[in-house]
Amino acid sequence: MVVSSSLVEMYVKCGSMEDAWKVFNKMLTHDLVAWNAMILGHVKYGQGQKAIALAQEMQQDGLEPDPVTFAGVLSACASLGALGEGRCVHEWIVQCGLESDVDLGSRLVDMYAKCGSIEEAWRVFNIMPTDNLAKWNPILEAYAIYGHINELLDFLNSWTF
Repeated sequence: MVVSSSLVEMYVKCGSMEDAWKVFNKMLTHDLVAWNAMILGHVKYGQGQKAIALAQEMQQDGLEPDPVTFAGVLSACASLGALGEGRCVHEWIVQCGLESDVDLGSRLVDMYAKCGSIEEAWRVFNIMPTDNLAKWNPILEAYAIYGHINELLDFLNSWTF
């Protein structure tokens, strides 16, 4: 399984999803590495809906997602503007006890913002446990993209760094 999973990852990284699928389909069982490689590959190559479906299939196969899985699925939701699916992924993250993961929190902020829900992006931002660049970048980008410059400046002026 380790060799097959590594081959799946290699084919994905080399841009050959067809070969990745050939190896993946020949595997008797799939580990988290193989599933994540396939999910991230589909995200990377603009097939977000397939990435989301694979994450659901992975769960039906009895494997619990990890932060890498969630990062891929959140990226898929963001690229598709799939707010409903993104909210479900957010609930899934909470159920798995990963809501305090700063990277996932930043990806949630990014997903909500790219799906047009600046309010939900802001709520996630405010409950994130630490202040670092990874936390700030998506919210700053969201405010800039959606033209909320005055609100952003007001906020920044009130913030104590």
